Amino acid sequence: MPKTKQQHLDRDAGPKRILALDGGGIRGILTLEYLAAIEAQLRKRYNNNDLLLCDYFDLIGGTSTGSIIAAGLACGMTVDALKTLYRGIGTDIFQESFWRRGLVAPKFNSDALQHALDAQLGADTVLGGDRIRTGLMIMTKRLDTGSPWPLHNNPDAVFAKQDGALRLTEVVRASTAAPTYFKPQEITISSRDGSKVSGAFVDGGVSPFNDPALQLLMLAALHGHGFRWHTGKDRLLLISAGTGEFRSTYSTEQIVHMPAAEQGVRSLQSLMDDCSRHNHGMLQWLTNCLTPWPIDRAVTDMIADSESGPQLATYARYNVQLETVWLQKELDIERTPDALAKVAAMDDPKNMDELAAIGRRAAQEQVKPGHFPQAFDLT
Repeated sequence: MPKTKQQHLDRDAGPKRILALDGGGIRGILTLEYLAAIEAQLRKRYNNNDLLLCDYFDLIGGTSTGSIIAAGLACGMTVDALKTLYRGIGTDIFQESFWRRGLVAPKFNSDALQHALDAQLGADTVLGGDRIRTGLMIMTKRLDTGSPWPLHNNPDAVFAKQDGALRLTEVVRASTAAPTYFKPQEITISSRDGSKVSGAFVDGGVSPFNDPALQLLMLAALHGHGFRWHTGKDRLLLISAGTGEFRSTYSTEQIVHMPAAEQGVRSLQSLMDDCSRHNHGMLQWLTNCLTPWPIDRAVTDMIADSESGPQLATYARYNVQLETVWLQKELDIERTPDALAKVAAMDDPKNMDELAAIGRRAAQEQVKPGHFPQAFDLT
């Protein structure tokens, strides 16, 4: 019998399993292929074709497009159902108007996304409600105060009463409100003195946690968030799925002669890449890392650091590098740099089929039964 939400959140009810899902726009379709492989492996292990990822994972968290997937999973959706939802959203939402180019008005209309989320997750579903079957965290950024907000449903959190009353689809919409793409989400919240104030929320990817895995580890372990789960390589399992990594490079001459506005945009993108690399490095150091990735040329894959580190959790990270040499070497996929630059676009629904194909191939190679140790088996 599946665990109740209370059992999922109970800090003394056995080891805990966490699922982290990156932001990345339409490239979330790639993430879903990793989740399909995980779902299939777990169903085979437990001989249960009806097992849901919310039955296995005690906390599911996502940023931006990952928040849509995380909310759906936490509400009991199958991966196949999410694929259907996702393709519908991708086709309906990412329709650019001639008059909406992201300069003086957001590039896309957010109403269609809000309607799709309301229809699937329930317009009246609240973050602390019973429709959510396991722990859930949605990564947002409150832009009017400049502070990252990891909104979640643990009843022991300091602001559990206020946050638990927020509408789930409103919070998810806030997490997807990428600046210039969608307008900010205005949410009425309770201030510390109990009065009602309005906050302007945007995409959680504008915070350091577009990959929310490190934030989720902190959420689970730090006292202020209310979870206070026991740490250790046999007590916390952290599985992280990306949306594909793509980095544009430029010559010195190109950078020097770029318009100032473009230099600013490239610098912001570089900062987000730095945050991602920093998070990965911290996680590989702090955990028993089962999937060591090269961080940079100095620290390389940090295997020795992981082995001698605090090992607060067991950690596996799935992702692809949308780069010609890496794809050919790791997945036997051949693509030109120009083709990959097009595929990497986060707002083009025409890329969904190719992204899904890359994700399926990557999942075949990367998702292993050993990434779900027996210490974390369901009882």
